[in-house]
Amino acid sequence: MSESATRGALRVRGQSLPWGQRTYVMGIVNVSPNSFSGDGAPNTATAVARALEQRDAGCDIIDVGGESTRPGYEPIDATTEIARLVPVIEALRRTDRHSIVSVDTFKAGVYRRAHAAGGDLLNSIWGASDALIEACIETSSPIVVMHNKAVAIYEGAVVDEVLGALSAAAERCVRAGIPAEHVILDPGIGFGKTPEHNLSVLGALPRLVALGFPTLLGTSRKSTIGRLTGKDVDERAFGTAATIALAAAAGIDIVRVHDVAEQRDVVNVTDAIVRGWRPPGWSDALR
Repeated sequence: MSESATRGALRVRGQSLPWGQRTYVMGIVNVSPNSFSGDGAPNTATAVARALEQRDAGCDIIDVGGESTRPGYEPIDATTEIARLVPVIEALRRTDRHSIVSVDTFKAGVYRRAHAAGGDLLNSIWGASDALIEACIETSSPIVVMHNKAVAIYEGAVVDEVLGALSAAAERCVRAGIPAEHVILDPGIGFGKTPEHNLSVLGALPRLVALGFPTLLGTSRKSTIGRLTGKDVDERAFGTAATIALAAAAGIDIVRVHDVAEQRDVVNVTDAIVRGWRPPGWSDALR
């Protein structure tokens, strides 16, 4: 039996993305005015245009978020977040009924409204609370469970704590009724972690994959890449690419990125080497 057959697939909106066959690309659409990456689209028309641009560049999932989670961010209330997210998702759905849309929120009420507008899965930076799990069960939605901490202090090895927390959260989701193939684990690079913590987690991605659940990695333009390269936030595509290739080689299932076209190329080449993927019309003839 193939790896994808045993691990299942992401099944939403009449589509099936089998786990293990490809590394899927999630394109970021920030609907907040203060995104750390400087690419926020704080009005509906701009955000929809950005979403369609990400789709046309080759992303498999469009991730729409209405609240900035940059270091030192100011939280917003659910009403404000809904007012940002829902019009964008509704307008996107009037143009595109087929793309898979992820909703980047950690508020159950916000997700319910976004799902009703056309969202397909929940992407939570604060793990899987009972309320979020309940919202996903009610809406038959997959969930991305990210590891996070308010303070970057770890009593033991950071990788052990991250993996232990994610494993426990995944088991809670499954016990509550979410299919294991719809519980996607994200180690939370840049969230509640120092640069050294981030590097330790990146060096242990095979251990994350070995937990047996689908996985996601979000390193795009993060500050650790900036510190390693000395580049500003809008010049970190090459540094990001190194982590994307590493993730695909380790068996990570989804990479969340700002620069879809560039990172799609990275994924394609890496998948051809490590997963046996080939593009349509591939020929082995010398030329």
